[in-house]
Amino acid sequence: MSHEDFLVEIGTEELPPKALLALSEALRNELGLRIEGAGLRYGQIRAFATPRRLAVCVKQLELTQPEQKIQRRGPPVAAAFDKTGKATRAAEAFAQSCGVAIEALGREKDPKGNECLSYSGVRPGAQAAELLPEFVREALDALPVPKRMRWGAGEAQFVRPVHWLVLLLGAQVLPAKILGLQAGNATRGHRFHSEGMLRIATPADYEQVLLAGKVVADFAARREHVRAGVEKLAASHGGRALISGGLLDEVTALVEWPVPLAGHFEERFLALPRELLVSVLQEHQRYFPLEDAGGRLLPWFVTVSNIDSRDMSVVRAGNERVVRPRLSDAAFFWEQDRRAPLAARLPQLDRITFQAQLGSIGDKVRRIVPLAREIAARSDGDAQLAERAALLAKCDLVTNLVGEFPELQGIMGRCYAAADGEPAEVAAAIAEHYQPRGAGDALPATKAGLAVALADRLDTLTGIFAIGQKPSGTKDPFALRRAAIGIGRMLYEHRLPLDLVELVDAALRAHTLFESAPPAGKSWPARETVAVEVYDYLMERQRNAWLEPPDGGPPLPGITPEICDAVIATRPRSPLDFDARLRALIGFLAMPEAASLTAANKRIANLLKKSAGGGGTGKIDTTLLADGPERALFDALQGVRHAVPGRIAAGEYSAALAELAALRSPVDAFFDNVLVMDPDAALRENRLALLGSLRELFAGIADLSRLPG
Repeated sequence: MSHEDFLVEIGTEELPPKALLALSEALRNELGLRIEGAGLRYGQIRAFATPRRLAVCVKQLELTQPEQKIQRRGPPVAAAFDKTGKATRAAEAFAQSCGVAIEALGREKDPKGNECLSYSGVRPGAQAAELLPEFVREALDALPVPKRMRWGAGEAQFVRPVHWLVLLLGAQVLPAKILGLQAGNATRGHRFHSEGMLRIATPADYEQVLLAGKVVADFAARREHVRAGVEKLAASHGGRALISGGLLDEVTALVEWPVPLAGHFEERFLALPRELLVSVLQEHQRYFPLEDAGGRLLPWFVTVSNIDSRDMSVVRAGNERVVRPRLSDAAFFWEQDRRAPLAARLPQLDRITFQAQLGSIGDKVRRIVPLAREIAARSDGDAQLAERAALLAKCDLVTNLVGEFPELQGIMGRCYAAADGEPAEVAAAIAEHYQPRGAGDALPATKAGLAVALADRLDTLTGIFAIGQKPSGTKDPFALRRAAIGIGRMLYEHRLPLDLVELVDAALRAHTLFESAPPAGKSWPARETVAVEVYDYLMERQRNAWLEPPDGGPPLPGITPEICDAVIATRPRSPLDFDARLRALIGFLAMPEAASLTAANKRIANLLKKSAGGGGTGKIDTTLLADGPERALFDALQGVRHAVPGRIAAGEYSAALAELAALRSPVDAFFDNVLVMDPDAALRENRLALLGSLRELFAGIADLSRLPG
């Protein structure tokens, strides 16, 4: 089988830097899926990405598909031939679709035993050159592009206008038209350091051809070049660069030929809060700030140019000239905001709408203040500090600095609160209440921060659910999924013994929505209904987090969706309780008694479901118990009934299940020897009540009837 390298390159206008890496990886993955689906083997698949191109190179790709065995079943023989034995239209159509005469068809039996026409054959493999253009089209269509654009007079659509296309299989250009362009073997180098088209003889030459055109095509190699250059330049100025992964990726996505250079700003700006200065340099200018060995910022930054100028001093001066007014604006806004204490801005929050039906940000603050106080009191925190932090938490939203730098909300609130002389925990809580902002982000470290963060998210969740705007599909404008995951993480990772049901109820009681008149044609749901919906939503997020940890770590050994569902069916009151039940159930299922008792619980659930009038809830009449297995099961239940509920109440679920495991023998003997659904109604109801009491003991921990087997 012969092989060749395959290269596809899409040359574009400058691609969105924050999306470049995701687009590149998606193109590689989508193309790889289609090649593998066609049965074409290859050695390696690599993605390349620069601001002006997306490319994929497939090494040692097979040029021909393997032969494909075909096995098809046609119509029943009874329908394929009439009474005279003449082929019907159904037989002719089947033979025609297989490309053979009717006489060449075989016969086989379908699952029901009917004799049918059949066809067995071999289809020769298609040529890779014929398949690849369509694979590329499909892969490009599947890219995660929220909104595609058109350009010129054509109908083609892509994330940015496309100007050239390379489709190269070995030395052969594949004759195809994609995105309105005819494929060729010519690419373009750097916009300023390279002229004309660059010919690619074979895919193996791709990187070297672009390197000659002043383009580092490999994203990872270019990123490492940027990182090393920034660190070296920072060291030469007596400092170390603050390099975040996100900024490094974004800068890498902005340059094809990275040239780091250092710039300077006035030392007076070092008096600004560190977070403000870093935000201006990183978020707005995409510069790397420098700090000394003691962690103090230096009046220097490193930027990465996309050109290697003959006079880099001009480029340096241009960057310094651009950053100066941004820093001057930041200093001006900081001075203006400091003229009034943070608390003085509270009345202005009533002018900012949180949600039309839920009121202003001021209304939200008035709801979360008592809720944060209550949470702090229940979690061994200082209720007064939590109350003060909740009162001030949103005040920086109406400051000049946050209006100009919205990414600093919370952070500037902490700075202003500290400058106003507020307690250190209050200032910290103002910034912390936005945490966690996403998967892997840090949690609030203070008790006040935890209280305000929980109150804020619970208020949003309950309010949005109450007005009927809960998330659907991919739409989640209020980030309720993130809020729910954050609540679960805070309660679990900080081991807060808080009752989730009570928290949801307290948050709902703070909403005046239920006492107000709804808009015309609309009605508010019952508070109890919303409470159940919010609880279910929170536990569903908890379930997902345990099955697929958001930090990418391994899930709990032995965990399955059914095990999670069995635990959630008992309505655990907190993430800690959910976790404890989950671990106890996983441990129980590893015991030899588990399979039999799980099967018994499923059988009991089915019997109780089928019994008329909802059997199993009545009182057990001991005079109706027959000696032998029936009486033995009752006695065994009495033996554990006094210990198990107490262990469950204490959260000792593993110990409770160990006690219940001893019931295996009497349960097995009961089902082997006793007719539950006895014709005698009194005996039947008494036996169902006996089984109902058995199921009730297990149901205090998990609903075993939901488990498979």
